[in-house]
Amino acid sequence: MIRIKVITLFIMQDNVVLSVIDAKKSKLKRQIIRELYRSQSRTISQLANRLHTSIPSTTALIEELSLSHWVQGIGTGVAQFGRKPSLFALDATQYATVVVDINIHDTKLMLFNLANQLIYRLDIDLRLDKSPAFLRVLAEPLEQVVQRIKNDQLQVIGVGVSLPGLVNPWEAINHTYPSLNSSEQPLDQLLQNLFDAPAYLINDTKATILGEHRFGLAQGKRHVLSINIDWGIGLGVITNGEILQGAAGFAGELGHIQMKTDGELCSCGKVGCLETLASASSLIRRAKAALADGKASMLADADPDAIDIETIIANANAGDELAIDLLSDVGRALGKALSTTIHLFNPELIIINGVLAKAESAIIKPIELAIDTYCLPNYRDNLTIELSELGELAKFYGTQAYVIQNLLEHELIP
Repeated sequence: MIRIKVITLFIMQDNVVLSVIDAKKSKLKRQIIRELYRSQSRTISQLANRLHTSIPSTTALIEELSLSHWVQGIGTGVAQFGRKPSLFALDATQYATVVVDINIHDTKLMLFNLANQLIYRLDIDLRLDKSPAFLRVLAEPLEQVVQRIKNDQLQVIGVGVSLPGLVNPWEAINHTYPSLNSSEQPLDQLLQNLFDAPAYLINDTKATILGEHRFGLAQGKRHVLSINIDWGIGLGVITNGEILQGAAGFAGELGHIQMKTDGELCSCGKVGCLETLASASSLIRRAKAALADGKASMLADADPDAIDIETIIANANAGDELAIDLLSDVGRALGKALSTTIHLFNPELIIINGVLAKAESAIIKPIELAIDTYCLPNYRDNLTIELSELGELAKFYGTQAYVIQNLLEHELIP
């Protein structure tokens, strides 16, 4: 009996040792995937240095990841002397993520491979509203994406959804659009069932700044603000290199700070919010009101129902005084609001994103003038303000990055 117990104990110890080794290997594999996702390609030597492990161990891990189609060789790198090192990247042939971008003017369904390449996109004339029918209508085009995945023989590893409103990412709840949280089948459950993969919700502005941080102007920066000027106004914040989420994921609702105590009624039910002064929807509303009052403008030649942001921006660029004044008013309001956030977060960079970023200097200059007016001078010393180079891709990339981040953190891949 004693001998049996001793043998059993040795077997248990061996199993524990194997379990620890397997856990360590899995952790190192996830670190390789994270590094290749962020950097696109690396040599084995570079990966070994990042992982603080030996080159033979890293080589063995790369071989295992290659066999399971997570990693592939993509040629050779540069060498000062001797043989050129082999380069490795994530395998873009088998695994994919689904990115769903839902907003109040349309819905986009996309497939990305692990090389961050868009391999399929379906734009739908489906606007987010608070109707319970929204999810039922969304289900049909989602089935088209499922069929495309089957045809291309891809394996979906995760689904990411970017959408406006007060989104709690940990509970997958949108408090602004409660119909998405249907007790019968909420949005995240619908997506999980369709794609047989975990689904994650993220606020669109958080997705945008995450995309900028991973792949855009905020790379390597530690203190950044990203203002998303769309039909609403959102603020993304990076402080000490981390995305600020807040206790429930609501941090950055800049559009609902009060700017005028006697202002217009906002969609949120409050009065005088920044969104009533500086959002795309408020800009269009003000343009139509000015034309109704008889203000002279080239915009008067257009059908009032056809006036949109692009029309206003085009007329401003053509020298139309009313369009220029409207954009200047928006820029000043945004700059004044941003001055408060500059004093709070002391950023090194502010990135302008969203539909109004298309106005370029017509929106940037009044923002800068207002910041110069309302900010203490020292806060401007090391601050730059730039238009996003990624545009809407920042949101899409950020949504996919959020999926990959969650899969790695929850040890769901490889």
